[in-house]
Amino acid sequence: MAVENGRSSAVSGGGGDGGDIYHLPEGCIANVLSLTSPRDASRLSVIGTVFRSAAESDAVWDRFLPPDYRDIISRSSDGPESINVGSKKELYLYLCDHPFFIDGGTKSFSLEKRSGKKCYMLAARSLAIIWADTPRYWRWIPLPESRFSEVAELLDVCWFDITGKINTSMLSPDTNYAAYFVFTTKSRTYGFDHQSAEGAVGISGHDRKPQTIFLDPEAARRHMYQIVPRRLGLLNQMADILRGGVNPPPSENNTQARYPQQRSDGWIEVELGEFFVKRGQDVELEMSLTEVKEGNWKSGLVVEGIEIRPKEG
Repeated sequence: MAVENGRSSAVSGGGGDGGDIYHLPEGCIANVLSLTSPRDASRLSVIGTVFRSAAESDAVWDRFLPPDYRDIISRSSDGPESINVGSKKELYLYLCDHPFFIDGGTKSFSLEKRSGKKCYMLAARSLAIIWADTPRYWRWIPLPESRFSEVAELLDVCWFDITGKINTSMLSPDTNYAAYFVFTTKSRTYGFDHQSAEGAVGISGHDRKPQTIFLDPEAARRHMYQIVPRRLGLLNQMADILRGGVNPPPSENNTQARYPQQRSDGWIEVELGEFFVKRGQDVELEMSLTEVKEGNWKSGLVVEGIEIRPKEG
């Protein structure tokens, strides 16, 4: 018990000679803290004055910033001078809380606050959307709630095909990333209620494992609770009658399907898939969302972009 009390005194800075750790130079403590994580450094800063000073130092937070953060900031669409902060910790927190545009406004960049890993969102304009420049099928509109200057509104297509690409060298190494399709729906949306789409993430030119994606929030709710609506079409209606009107159990793909989730910024997102970025890897990562099999007409989605961020767990 005496040993435990001694350790407690050492950490708390209580009396006796137990506070040896406080005799370490601040630079040494800062070096140790820089080997932890942003969250851990913030937690350890409450131990005492020396730890607080070390945890606030530029030496610590410079290690938490991406090695190429200066190059990324130099690509800011508003100019690097638009990001005007004092310390490296302030810069880190700014990049977490204020996504900024790069590459002519076609992408936004930010950091994940928990880990300092890089996050990107590819604007709808930077995606390959089939028929996107045909006013009959899609139109480009400004929305005040979007971070980008314009978004893509789906008017009417039977061939729904959206693809985005990013080089893995732009992402944080040794990190498991997921890609999320970010969208919202209009009051009149159709074509996605009884039909799933297919999402995939992987290296361009290689086979990618498809994911079953539901884009209609109400349809997603039905599938999650295994409430399968009667399918449309004469042949399908006849098949239902022959089965006695009993809906079949969800397929294995449906039980592993991805469903839309509400985001804190008011938009909706659905995961397309995930990909582990290896250190030193320099390949093109491709993310896609398609529905081209059934041929039914679809309308009412508003596309903001595809977000690539570290996946927790």
